[in-house]
Amino acid sequence: MRFSGCFILFIQFLTAQPQYPADYFGSPLDIPLTISGNFGELRSNHFHAGLDFRTKQKEGLNVYAAADGYISRIKISSFGYGKAIYISHPNGYTSVYGHLKQANSVIDQFIRTQHYKQKEFEIDIFPKPTDLLVLKGDFIASSGNTGGSGGPHLHFEIRDSKTEMIINPYFFGFDKLMTDTRLPQVVALMAYPISENAVVNEAQRPTMISLTRLQDGSYLSGKIKANGKIGFGINAYDLMDFSYSKNGLFKVEAFNNGAKTFGYKFNTFSFDESKHINGLIDYPRFVTTGIRFQKLFAVNPYNLSIIDSNTSNGIITIIPNLNQNYRVEISDFNDNKIIVNIPIVYSNAKPTIDKGIIKTKYFLKSKIENLYSKENISVSVPPNTFYEDFYLDFDVSNDTLKFANDEVALQNAILVTFIKDIASEDKSKTFIATRNGSKLLYNRTRYKDGQFSAYTKKLGTLVLVRDEVPPIVTALTLGKSKSLTTQSTIDFNISDSLSGIASFVGNINSKWVLFDYDFKTKKLKHTISDGIVQQGNNFIRLSVSDNVGNTTTFETDFIYKKG
Repeated sequence: MRFSGCFILFIQFLTAQPQYPADYFGSPLDIPLTISGNFGELRSNHFHAGLDFRTKQKEGLNVYAAADGYISRIKISSFGYGKAIYISHPNGYTSVYGHLKQANSVIDQFIRTQHYKQKEFEIDIFPKPTDLLVLKGDFIASSGNTGGSGGPHLHFEIRDSKTEMIINPYFFGFDKLMTDTRLPQVVALMAYPISENAVVNEAQRPTMISLTRLQDGSYLSGKIKANGKIGFGINAYDLMDFSYSKNGLFKVEAFNNGAKTFGYKFNTFSFDESKHINGLIDYPRFVTTGIRFQKLFAVNPYNLSIIDSNTSNGIITIIPNLNQNYRVEISDFNDNKIIVNIPIVYSNAKPTIDKGIIKTKYFLKSKIENLYSKENISVSVPPNTFYEDFYLDFDVSNDTLKFANDEVALQNAILVTFIKDIASEDKSKTFIATRNGSKLLYNRTRYKDGQFSAYTKKLGTLVLVRDEVPPIVTALTLGKSKSLTTQSTIDFNISDSLSGIASFVGNINSKWVLFDYDFKTKKLKHTISDGIVQQGNNFIRLSVSDNVGNTTTFETDFIYKKG
């Protein structure tokens, strides 16, 4: 078949990588850049959306604007990115700086004004384009460890300002600020029988395949003897110079007899797609072992734009009289590449290891709506909630629901409903909890017309729980009539053992005051320099509520003597 030159150019235009400005953005730190996490790295329930720059294992390093622009958003949260600043740039991109400790004096005063205006610690504000202008290289904040951070570092990302698509910062020249000559590393290879009677090496369940590292750096697997439809998964990571971190993979491509069957490249994706990490990985194995195998096939395709596959969706059909060579190519952004060759031959050997699947009377088909009801409990499962069909463990006994388990990956939440007649004074204190060992995990619960209902992704055992225990509030720097002279902050620890902390409100001398909350340490901190604390006698009141409205109030007076 012949194509005109114009048509070929049109196709190249559609498939070409967008041209990003590689010299527009500067480094947000004034130290040599090394990363502890890269773009697209596999995280808990999401793909990593940026680069995590190391900050010498400490807080307080200067963070600079990567380019000219204006601060278009400031979000302060107990979780996620913690204290984060967003800068919109005239070239159509937005840079994001997360887990910050504190903004510079001008920005910090702007933020504190908004805290006191809204009387909230968690705020999400959008300054006007003329409010907070910045130039490339301006000091904007100090690095920190706020929000969901697991240690001091700077989270940095670049987004398309219009679409909010997240883009790999390496496309903007950040790859040139770090050295990477090291090859990705392959840890393990897994083969998956997919069709009903498929067999791999005499097994009908996922099977680990041996790998040999060759002198040229490539890998060769042991010969696969199989029949039916099968797929593969890899456990692998990337390395960089001057870094000990095991980072995520940039590009993975799979070929069967030279034809590409499946692949993905972490160039850009949307936040809505990030949940599909649990479809891309072997989720049950991750839950049970903590090891992530990235699947090179999809039984039921899902909307993840980084995936590029043929009509087989990465599934290989093994037939008699046809030997096949399956090849996996793993590359980092600098095109350091490793190859895994996997020879496959047909075998009609009978399986000696069965599927290991426990068949129940409930077979959930993932593409359709499913409704389950027994006694006083029902579960509604919308279409495409789960990635694959499976035998469901469903039962109700003694007001306890058993629905699947935490090894099953979901795209969306299920709706669980308990019909229960309880005393009116207990209704507001009752919620649907998921039992996880000895812990009870809170699900936001609504009560209406005798029904308790909750949307949840926490599968397993669910029960109705009544929480009548208020939070615990412990003063760390205050006591009855205690004098404060050297302290710069007033600190509390707050905790709740069941439904969890929902809100807190602090007042000093009958005025609302800002308390900074760190959920990792369970610490509340008020900065005395905010100006609410006065010389001499003061009175403080702190109320902390859990998710069902139980409240603990701490009150005391204290004396402040400025040193």
